Amino acid sequence: MTARKGSSPANRPTMRGGVIPTNRVPSGPAFPETEQTHRQNLWRQFPLLVILVVLWMLLWDDITVMTVFTGTALALLVTRVFYLPPIALSGRLNPWRLLIFVGRMIYDIMVASVYVAWLAINPRYQPINSILAIKLHTRSDLVITLTAVSISLVPGTVVIDADREHAILYIHALGTRTSEDIDRIRREVLGTEERIVLAIGAKDEADGIRADRLEREGGVGTVGARRKGD
Repeated sequence: MTARKGSSPANRPTMRGGVIPTNRVPSGPAFPETEQTHRQNLWRQFPLLVILVVLWMLLWDDITVMTVFTGTALALLVTRVFYLPPIALSGRLNPWRLLIFVGRMIYDIMVASVYVAWLAINPRYQPINSILAIKLHTRSDLVITLTAVSISLVPGTVVIDADREHAILYIHALGTRTSEDIDRIRREVLGTEERIVLAIGAKDEADGIRADRLEREGGVGTVGARRKGD
């Protein structure tokens, strides 16, 4: 739905309480996909096609010409019928930073597992949890998704919702009795995002997140927190 020419701002369609930006590039038939863009999108979706074919063969527990053929046909059908915009990859990979990210993930999972297990058997523990709204630095769909998955893998925290437009993750965190606990969760989430960006993010994004870390040190990055006793 679009606003009619000459209509007042009050009559314009709104999105999340605000007026839709007029400088947004429209999409649809008026901007057809060029042949070059179509080829780029197909190449970007190639890893997804390979993953779908592999999953199909694992489902049948057999690798034959028929399973490869049917898996490929099904993968093409799924990606065409349920088409999603291709994820823009940075084309950058820092092996050392990736190793740091994986190692820190393993460490966080081990420590959090022991912590949650202790809370479960501690008779004096009174559950006081929080739902935190934490704004990320990046606007990359891939980084936001990887950050959400990584946070959810660590026991005690789980992403319950995500605001893609504003890059905000809504996280249910266990054991947030004090403001220091909330700040610790915030630092862990932003630290996870930073390690992912430094490993696979674009160079300008990595430089930006370093500058953002220096700027937010000592500040508050949690845009909202609601305590609840459950």
